[in-house]
Amino acid sequence: MLFDELAPSSALQLIGFSDVDAFRPIEMMEDARSIPLDIPSFAAARAVVSLPACRIIMMRSFARILDTAYRMPGGMVILSMTDDLQVNFKGVDLDARFFVALRGNDGCHFVEPRTNHHAMIIFSPALRDRGWFDHVDDLRVHVANRPALLHTRQLLLDILRTASMQPRLFEATEVAAHLQEGLLLALDDLFRIDSIPDRSTSVQGGRAIKLVQHIDDYIAAYPTAPIYTADLAREFGVSIRTLGGAVGKVRGMSLHQYIRLKRLWATRVRLLKGGGVTVATCARAHGFHHLGEFAAAYRAIFHEAPSDTLARGRRSGVPAG
Repeated sequence: MLFDELAPSSALQLIGFSDVDAFRPIEMMEDARSIPLDIPSFAAARAVVSLPACRIIMMRSFARILDTAYRMPGGMVILSMTDDLQVNFKGVDLDARFFVALRGNDGCHFVEPRTNHHAMIIFSPALRDRGWFDHVDDLRVHVANRPALLHTRQLLLDILRTASMQPRLFEATEVAAHLQEGLLLALDDLFRIDSIPDRSTSVQGGRAIKLVQHIDDYIAAYPTAPIYTADLAREFGVSIRTLGGAVGKVRGMSLHQYIRLKRLWATRVRLLKGGGVTVATCARAHGFHHLGEFAAAYRAIFHEAPSDTLARGRRSGVPAG
């Protein structure tokens, strides 16, 4: 069902497999070996999208025993795309409440008693460490934060649909970077990166306040520039985890939520200036590429449609402060 609304494009590789022999060459390339448990009902599919520093693979698997050797120098995350996941990992039964993560190498053994739908996000080694992987060479199981899991699923589907229907957007480096940044922020929430490791003294509280002020100053200085957390962390000389912890401590929300709020306000400021812009161009300029989701989030914050804000800006012709 997840694959029904997708079509292959220049940005989306989409392959279906009707028998295991057609599927085996893919596994050989990835050092995996499956033993199907229900050959007559075999059906598998995968969709692949590449972003600047990660690759998304959505998979419809099949009932099987799977042995695989992961080699992930930049790390990977695997999560269920539906709520009916059934898989056994090293003798432990997992369901959709869990996701797994690995950086480095590990040989893993799974049993899938039924068809599952899951997504694998593979990261480039060039991507800055966001504090997700505490142990190298050891695939770890994590309990997912439910709202963050649902948001991440939806974001992955939106990226796949965009790649299918609007592949030319992926030719623009800035658009692809915006989509990737949204995914990274969603994964920050999934890993519950919401605390500063050392918070024992008031000095840490003061440092957190200064970091958040740096974020606010940066955004004020570059109101229309893309906001990338890795760039912010590098600019301030801290880790992304520390940056997220500071926002959680001072603003009471995740880094993802705060950046999103800031982007919404920046979009509103531009809409209120009126002129020849459109809602779509303003939204995309500030990192919102799913216009339906943007409109819903905008209305939830400002209690009016973005088109109403733009109309008001055009009538007044007065720049927003």
